[in-house]
Formats: sequence, structure tokens, C-alpha cells
Amino acid sequence: MAAHERIINASIAPTLLQQLAIVLPKDASFKIYHLSTPPTRTSSIYSAPPGTRPDRTYCESHFLTVSIAVSGDREVLVYAVEILIYSTAFDSTFFVSKADSTGFLHLLGLAKGTPSPIRDITATFLRHLVEQHKRENIRSVVSLFARAQDQYLFPGSVEYSGKHVLDDRGLVRWWCRVLDPLIEGTLEWDFVKGYLTVPGLDSHETTSYIPNRNTSKWTIGHPLRDISRHSDDIPPRCFIPHYPDDPKARFLDELDEEITKSQDTSGQWKSVKSIEQFWDMMAFRQECSAGRLVGFIWIVFTPKDQQQPTESVLGDSQNTFMTLDSQADVNSSPPPSFPITPATSFNASSQMQPLSSPARLDESRKSTPKSRATKKKLSGPIIPRQPRVKTRNKNYLLDRPETSAYYVWRPEGRGQIIVDESDYKRVTELLLRLDFANLELATSSSTRWVNEVRSGAWGSSGDAWGQTVTGTKAFEVRAAAGVAGVATLNMGLMRKKRKDVPEPQPESAPKVNVLSTGMVRKKAKV
Repeated sequence: MAAHERIINASIAPTLLQQLAIVLPKDASFKIYHLSTPPTRTSSIYSAPPGTRPDRTYCESHFLTVSIAVSGDREVLVYAVEILIYSTAFDSTFFVSKADSTGFLHLLGLAKGTPSPIRDITATFLRHLVEQHKRENIRSVVSLFARAQDQYLFPGSVEYSGKHVLDDRGLVRWWCRVLDPLIEGTLEWDFVKGYLTVPGLDSHETTSYIPNRNTSKWTIGHPLRDISRHSDDIPPRCFIPHYPDDPKARFLDELDEEITKSQDTSGQWKSVKSIEQFWDMMAFRQECSAGRLVGFIWIVFTPKDQQQPTESVLGDSQNTFMTLDSQADVNSSPPPSFPITPATSFNASSQMQPLSSPARLDESRKSTPKSRATKKKLSGPIIPRQPRVKTRNKNYLLDRPETSAYYVWRPEGRGQIIVDESDYKRVTELLLRLDFANLELATSSSTRWVNEVRSGAWGSSGDAWGQTVTGTKAFEVRAAAGVAGVATLNMGLMRKKRKDVPEPQPESAPKVNVLSTGMVRKKAKV
């Protein structure tokens, strides 16, 4: 770990702890660990239309874990969620990358009938990030895909009998219930709308996954055209975001190979002609067929007065760095046309190369004569250089503006500890190599991961890692344990049971026709 890129301290926002205390069960104690990274330049999640550059994009990663105390002073992780924030000059996207639980939450001993606090923790954390990263007149979008798996972040947790794994349908309903409170009570926005798409299901079947089938807050479909800043005549690939480990992103990569092989500069796919056809084809993908479902969910926060960025921001977002010599040439010539390929779609924004031609550079080098440097002869006594004692550590990760035209990085929206991208990947990958198969392994793995993050913090910054919050919300218990009660009904509600009257059986005709004695006639003797 580099000395100037180590973990830096940033105290957790008190508002997050206060919001968690309001929704958590009363007298239940949890420990919150919040890890984040500063806004870092990354590749754009949207493909650029032909002739344009991808938008300048910054990514901010947030990792929240929750633990409870077990058997004395030991603790065990019970829940973790990862959220990636992609910010541009036009919008902010909150992508829920992963979420998982270990199944040890029942050790907290909550009263019977108390709902699981995991849903409230997730909704509160998402609402907190949206509020702290809100920019004036800039749209915010929460996006995720619900795909059931045995384990995402806690290896071996599926072997524990206390973990309840939801199926595909149950997980889609769970995430819709988690995000439903975000639509209500948002006065600072013009309107908030939820969208749900399940490839392979029609509108009537998809409506059953929406809480209370409330179609006034939810829409069956996708908002990709509405949240795009481009017109409808661009290629469909420019509307679809490219998130990590996303089913539609893998299909997007396969379709982009058609453009690479054909060397087409129009950016149009051959097999898929529209975004509606893209979703129809998604239903036949392996992840969305053969009895499995994947739900794609969006929550769109539209500002009251949405404005377009200024021309200076647009130019900075569309162009790369240019030298003084090449800038004069580019201004006098028409803008170049860039072929649309997968490389230019997602990697061109991070490849910042000067636009000066190699020929001009060679001519400038030839024009300057090489002067032969003469070495100065040293003489006299040798005086050693005195070492300088470093008295303070500089927070290099914090040397960036809190607000810009592309992102907002308020101190209240940061984690308890701030790390760079390399350290963030290291500590998250460490969690994926631990074992949570039983309580003994889970407690040791939790302690190792928590101490590993704390050990890399500067100075006393490790003291802010992990803060306890006690819930204050009282829940109505459905039935008191150990109390026997007699339920009495009102006389008006009682109804006598009808007596069973045997139904008359129809007379069945005899199987054999028997003749009576009077009808039998003997044969006359001859």
C-alpha cells in the first residue's frame, strides 16, 4: 500500500445514524461500517453517438456493512450492500451493485412479529446518498437488477441453516418494497416515478410484483429514453447503460461485436434495430429464461427546473486535452468524426492523448538544435544533506473540490473511512475470500475484515471505523408469546351451521330385467 494512497479518515454523517435510529427496532443495537472512495474519473456508462465523445464520468463507491454483538464482545456481520454513484454534468446514477446477508440476524433476539430491519437499512442508506449527492436542476436515477443467487458477498453463508434465500420472484417483490418508500415524501423533487421491467412477462404479470399494484407511482416499462439527454434518432446502444456484472451489459457486449466485425461507423446493430426489440431478445437470454426471472428496476427523481449545462461544461465533456499547437488547427478545421466501436464507447473517455500529429512533433524536434551539455567539475569538501523529518501526513485523497460541474462530494455523504480505488478493491475482495458457513467462522472472518480495514487507516482515523446505533422505532407485536387468550365473537357475527340434508338419490334401473310369475307362460304340450 503506497504511503500517500493509504486509507484516509472521514467521519460518518450524523444524519445517517439518526435516520437509521428512527427506522431500526427499539432497543436493538447495530454497528455500522461505512467505506467509500472519492469521485474518480472513469469510463462512461453510456455509448457515445457517432461523431461525439463519451461524457466525462466520475465514479464514487460506497460499501455499507452492519454487524451485531454475539457472545460477549465478539461481533458478526449480518448485512452488506455496495452502491456505485456515476456522476456526469447531466445526471447522477446510483447503481446498487450487490447486497447480501449472512443469516445471523435472528441471534439479535427480536420480538416475534418484528419485520426484518434489512429492508429499512437499505432504503434509508439509499435515500441518504440521494439527498447528499443532490445537485440543483440535475436528475438522479436509482438503478438495479434483481437476480437471485445463494450468496453475493459472504462466501459459505448459504451453508448456514438460518439464512433465508429468496427465489427470483420473491427477490423482485422484495426490492420493489424496498424502493417504494423512496417515491413517497420527496417534496424537493418535481416528481418521482418507479419503473419495472421483467423480460419474458407481459404487463399484467409484471404488475403483480408492484406493491399494492399501485400503478400511479410505478410504470411497467423502462425510462431509458426519458433519462437520456440525446434525441431518439441515435442508435439503440446509446440508451442502454453498461454496469459491472449486469445481464443486459453482457448482451450489449455481444451485440457490439457485430459493429466491430463489420467496421460500421453508424453504430447500428444488425440483429437488433430498436430498444424495444432489445428487451424482447433479453427474454431469451439464459439468465432470463428456463424458469428464471431478472427484474430491472429504476427510480427516477426529476428536478423541478431541469436545465442543460453551460457550453463550457459541454465542451469540456466532449473534448480531450489539446496542446496549444493542435488547438489552433482544430479550431480552424471541422470536428473529426470518431468511429463508434466498443473501444471508443467505454474506454475513449479515459484515454487522454494529445491531438498533435506525430509529423509536427518530429519537425519541432528537428528544428531545435541539440546543444551538447558540458559537465561542471565539482571541487571542495562534501557536505551531506540533513534529513527532513516529516511531521504531518497529507490527505492526498481529500485534495479535490467538494463541488464541480460533474459531481458533488459533501463531507456528510462520505464514509467513515475513505480509500482509493486500489485499496477499495483489495478490502472488498478480501471479504469474498473469507468463510461465513457457521457462527464460529463468521465471527472470526468478521473480526479479520474489520481489523484489516482499520489497520490501514491514518493515525487516529481508525477510531471512527464502526459506530453503534440503537433503534428507537416500536413495532406492534402481533401475538404476545406465552399469553393465552379467549377470542369472543359478537352474537351478530355468529351464524349457525346448516344441517346436512341427504340429497335424494335417483332411482337406478336394475341391471337385470326379471319377469314376474304372472307374466311367465308355459309352452303348450302337443
